[in-house]
Amino acid sequence: MSNAKSLEELEQKQDFIRRHIGPSPAQVSDMLSALEVSSVQELIDQTVPASIRLEQPLTVGQSRTEVETLSYLKSVASKNKVFKSYIGQGYHPTNVPHVILRNVLENPGWYTAYTPYQPEIAQGRLESLLNFQTMTLDLTGLDLASASLLDESTAAAEAMGLAKRVSKAKKANAFFIADDVHTQTIDVVTTRAEQFGFEIIVGKAEDAINHDIFGALFQYPTTSGEVVDITDLIAGVQSKKAIACVAADIMSLLLLKAPGKLGADVVLGSAQRFGVPMGYGGPHAAFFATRDAYKRSLPGRIIGVSKDRLGNDALRMAMQTREQHIRRDKANSNICTAQVLLANMAAFYAVYHGPQGLKTIAQRIHRFADILASGLKAKGIALKHSTWFDTLTVVSDSKDDVIARAIAKGVNFATNHEGEYSISVSETTTRADITELFDIILGEGHGLSVDAIAADVEANSSESIPASLVRDDEVLTHPNFNSYHSETDMLRYIKRLESKDLSLNHSMISLGSCTMKLNATAEMIPITWPEFANLHPFCPLDQAEGYQIMIGELHDWLVNITGYDAVSLQPNSGAQGEYAGLIAIRKYHESRGDAHRNVCLIPSSAHGTNPASAQMASMKIVVVNCDKNGNVDMSDLKAKAEEVSENLSCIMITYPSTHGVYEETIREICDIIHEHGGQVYMDGANMNAQVGVTSPGFIGSDVSHLNLHKTFCIPHGGGGPGVGPIGVKSHLAPFMPNHSVINVPGTNIGNGAVSAAPYGSAAILPISWAYITMMGSEGLKQATEMAIVNANYLTHELSKHFPILYRGRNNRVAHECIVDLRPLKEQSGITEMDVAKRLQDYGFHSPTMSFPVAGTLMIEPTESESKGEIDRFIEAMVSIKGEIEKVISGEWSIENNPLVFAPHTQGDVLGNEWDRAYDRFYAAFPVPAVAKNKFWPTVTRIDDVYGDRNLVCSCPAVETYRD
Repeated sequence: MSNAKSLEELEQKQDFIRRHIGPSPAQVSDMLSALEVSSVQELIDQTVPASIRLEQPLTVGQSRTEVETLSYLKSVASKNKVFKSYIGQGYHPTNVPHVILRNVLENPGWYTAYTPYQPEIAQGRLESLLNFQTMTLDLTGLDLASASLLDESTAAAEAMGLAKRVSKAKKANAFFIADDVHTQTIDVVTTRAEQFGFEIIVGKAEDAINHDIFGALFQYPTTSGEVVDITDLIAGVQSKKAIACVAADIMSLLLLKAPGKLGADVVLGSAQRFGVPMGYGGPHAAFFATRDAYKRSLPGRIIGVSKDRLGNDALRMAMQTREQHIRRDKANSNICTAQVLLANMAAFYAVYHGPQGLKTIAQRIHRFADILASGLKAKGIALKHSTWFDTLTVVSDSKDDVIARAIAKGVNFATNHEGEYSISVSETTTRADITELFDIILGEGHGLSVDAIAADVEANSSESIPASLVRDDEVLTHPNFNSYHSETDMLRYIKRLESKDLSLNHSMISLGSCTMKLNATAEMIPITWPEFANLHPFCPLDQAEGYQIMIGELHDWLVNITGYDAVSLQPNSGAQGEYAGLIAIRKYHESRGDAHRNVCLIPSSAHGTNPASAQMASMKIVVVNCDKNGNVDMSDLKAKAEEVSENLSCIMITYPSTHGVYEETIREICDIIHEHGGQVYMDGANMNAQVGVTSPGFIGSDVSHLNLHKTFCIPHGGGGPGVGPIGVKSHLAPFMPNHSVINVPGTNIGNGAVSAAPYGSAAILPISWAYITMMGSEGLKQATEMAIVNANYLTHELSKHFPILYRGRNNRVAHECIVDLRPLKEQSGITEMDVAKRLQDYGFHSPTMSFPVAGTLMIEPTESESKGEIDRFIEAMVSIKGEIEKVISGEWSIENNPLVFAPHTQGDVLGNEWDRAYDRFYAAFPVPAVAKNKFWPTVTRIDDVYGDRNLVCSCPAVETYRD
């Protein structure tokens, strides 16, 4: 092979690396010149302590082209066998409306946006989430709903936590779970209870009242399909001053009486079957509703209606101080990631079909269940229950033969119990499918006619839903659910909402600690392939061979990247990964007879999720101080480690620190903790400054979570999905999460699950797999190095105008920096909030505001942003500094300047009245670059106080729309 051909192939292999990394070679040279270094390596040498730099390069392979990557992954995906799934148990085939598939799930305008902490530039997805909440309230019959949780099982665990907080049965320490709740939910709730020290009682639903409990969980309909009136059970639980929780099937609630109407205190479930593929377990949005009286204990985020500065209705995240990163160890839970993208899909599904369309779908599903039941009973087949919505459980002596015939025809049933199998029909079921089911169960030549049975079923009123449980009230009456049923109308509605939101396809989102980087199109394409999208998480493993290959390769690569010995991919958020890692530590100590070790040291610079997660693992939190340079105070650490030595469980530390520096003492910190018998938990939020350069395992850590939605390119989706796998050293590997339905190899049998599905949000793992494949060992290292170059260049330029709060060795920062606005605030009265809102007028999302230090902005440019975009951001910040100086000089008053009136909408700028000290054009176009790609906020500054004092968490009344 000629050298020219070899070079050509090498360049082609590295093509994706050049596309992922934003700065061109010339731009890199310019930035290095500004930093007064001659090479990237010289900057790395100045920045990263030599003691922690990897001695050997990564071994994940050479980079592959996009074409090679997708071709190989398609061959892997083809090894999955996509059978017709009747397994049910919380996961159902669904028809994703193509207008939603193309314009939401596959649209970067929806999947690259960030959590709506800056609501003025997030009104579109906030409206969609408000639709989700309204849908939840209507279907559950309760007062207050959240904007989605992680999955049904973890939502049930959150319900248990809420029950303990609000129950008046204060002496009770037991939570009851009916034995006909989904198996995976019992598993996850039991794991959570163990960490809290609660007792779990699993038994017949009617036995709940025979125990001293603070709460109980029922399934409606049950996991085996029975539809039972649980009104008396709920009342019995409440008579004991306990909280009654109900896990409900969302589709069934179109036909069944709302659990809230039956008296339930909490209703939860999965919104998956509202147009979200099964995806081998996720990601899926869970819905959660409760009574208004419990709003302060509701887990997760709530979208509320408030007013903007001009008095217009405006949406925002209500009661934001409930967020765990603010409340830390006082948080209701450690929830950080929601499932916003998936909640939006479910909400749009409800909007598109409307109440009548949804009811028609539900009626069709139920009618097919009736037809199937009628035919089976006519042939003497015994059914376990006389009521059902969509699921029939067959009692059979010939179960094995039936299952064998089903598998031969490419069909899966649920087979959890001896002598029984269950069949759950779905939106995708057809009359031909019912005929096939008769053939499988009865054998061919049974003589049944689906058409004849259907005619008979339709001629006779069905009693499979008890008359007392038939829903008789209207749902989804709001105009949003009754206006967009043609594809034209729906397309325009989706686009109208998308246009209100700033996302990565508009501009750089420089959020410190959040790593908003390129989510490449080639990485996203596989998630909608049927071979990945349409598998049930509990299908036999031999049908998921492609998933097992892909997951195995991703596992091995993450082991190599992290320096650990094993990885669990089950946690479906970063905070969930923290929780799983702490459980592994706790179980490890217990295995050694050290169950008393329950103290967790946490530096004051740590992520807010750290103390919240430690609290969920029932650890006692001891805060370690930081010095004036932002580093862990070593003398304080040594003193506190010595003080709690007998009971030390672990330390939770972020590296590089949340202050944006590589602490020189990190190895010493690990040694101190190990000397006192503790474990080192290294928060993986800042892995984008480690990959290929160092690793947590090499540094000396025992366990970390990885934010695949940060470092490894899974998009944020407007606030979720996320994936938070944990990497562990070999001594912790046996204590990683397992699963009660599908055993996860390498972990102890009996280890509880932390997520509903064995591999968490498996459907989006191909994104990270593709990123690693296309970057290869060298590309991953280059990404880290370029993140450091970009951050240091940005820091260097901004330091000419603003103080930078913390720096590491040689005056360098890691992958992010903290700009200190407090001196300017003291001089001018202009707040960090004013700066954040004014940045919107320049077309930028604010950096992370007031975290980890109040009055500051934490900025992370990532490797994906070009020098041109970084310079544009710097220009905006410098221009804003000039505006603040005009306030300081008195040219503008503190009451009348563009910062306090920011952001400026079109309506504001074009209004009839203008009494500002600055002109209209400057308000909207403060620098020439803005005019090239103007993004208009759709509301002015939102009144947070008004929104919390007047809490409205469902779609505004119809009169609002008439106005």
